[in-house]
Amino acid sequence: MSEKSKFPQVVIIGGGFAGLEVAKQLADKPVEVLMLDKHNYHTFQPLLYQVATGSLECESIAFSLRKNFAGQKNFRFRIAEVSGVDTERNIVKSDIGDIAYDYLVIATGSTTNFFGNKEIERYAMPMKSIPEALNLRYLILQNFEQASLKKTKEEREPYLSFVLVGAGPTGVELAGSLAELRNHILTRDYPDLQKEHMKVYLVDFLPKVLGPFSDEGSAAAKRFLVDMGVEVLLNVKVESYDGEEIKFEGGKTIKTKNVIWSAGVMGVVPEGLSKDVIERGNRISVDSINRIKGFENVFAIGDVAAMISEETPKGHPGVAQVAIQQGKLVGQNLIKLINGEPTEPFVYNDKGSLATIGRNKAIADLGKIKFQGFFAWLIWMFVHLISLLGFRNKVIVFINWISNYLANNGGARIIIRRFKPEELPKKDEQVAKAD
Repeated sequence: MSEKSKFPQVVIIGGGFAGLEVAKQLADKPVEVLMLDKHNYHTFQPLLYQVATGSLECESIAFSLRKNFAGQKNFRFRIAEVSGVDTERNIVKSDIGDIAYDYLVIATGSTTNFFGNKEIERYAMPMKSIPEALNLRYLILQNFEQASLKKTKEEREPYLSFVLVGAGPTGVELAGSLAELRNHILTRDYPDLQKEHMKVYLVDFLPKVLGPFSDEGSAAAKRFLVDMGVEVLLNVKVESYDGEEIKFEGGKTIKTKNVIWSAGVMGVVPEGLSKDVIERGNRISVDSINRIKGFENVFAIGDVAAMISEETPKGHPGVAQVAIQQGKLVGQNLIKLINGEPTEPFVYNDKGSLATIGRNKAIADLGKIKFQGFFAWLIWMFVHLISLLGFRNKVIVFINWISNYLANNGGARIIIRRFKPEELPKKDEQVAKAD
């Protein structure tokens, strides 16, 4: 599938933060831009946890990719499942046919990393996309419904126990949101249940929550969580989870039907690239301008890229600001390459980190400025609100936040469709945990 043009064709795989920024930089430039994504919308991932807990509807954190570039005449979009790339022929293979490119930008992002444990992958819930967040929402609500039918505390326990594995921003924010749901909403929606019977556990094998944050911020986050009733288990490694009971090294077990996995991510790499360019975490090795090593016209940016250097021996963190800044520079460098001009290397400008734990509680590490509490929470809301795509989405989210804050009972906890876990795999199909 190709369309002849007198201008070079730039194909972008992925409509996340990184891909959007590349396309934006190429507006009104002498190139044709084609973006491919399996969805026709951009997902604002930082607010997925609010979709999962029913605080926001999914449409308010999604925005049409076509609408976002409606005024960009050199931009086209196609819904496509990319199966691989043929770098010798300059072809992207997809379910809508082969697509030719002059320059290729791989911005496929990341997915949940279960570290080879097929049993945990089968039973634990990931949360990296809107469909996954909705599955998690329906599972939570269905288990509340099931708990209300049980007669004893012991029977209710697995349905009301929530174990979040991974104490990074996703785990911390979701733990805080679930704790608020228990503290303010559970008994209103389900008078037969007692909030004391709902348990929220945050688990990590590291010795601190919010590992990339400052010690001051990490300690404050843990204090906020404990004050909200979250049981924080650090230096604890998950051994197994069979859908009924999660086991930890050392012998501790928790009976639960709700394990949410945010303990790691791995890059989504299209087939066709040599294993020689794949780094730890399934990320693609790139040079200082995000060009895949060994290629002249193929780039990787965002979560799927690993720019290894003395300053960044593990690559850059998988956060939105890295993706946005790399996308911006790659877009600019593409035009320089086409014009035969010198390119500029990527230098990450770390603007700081934010994480919210709940109502009036957030952590802000902004360079040398570090603070926690209500003011950090206001900063968190402001930054996320202005980062959303679409005026309508900004208004809807803002109104939802104000309503939730005033009523302490916001959100529509409606089960539109039932979430049905797949049939149990046979024992001989399960693969033992990899180190």
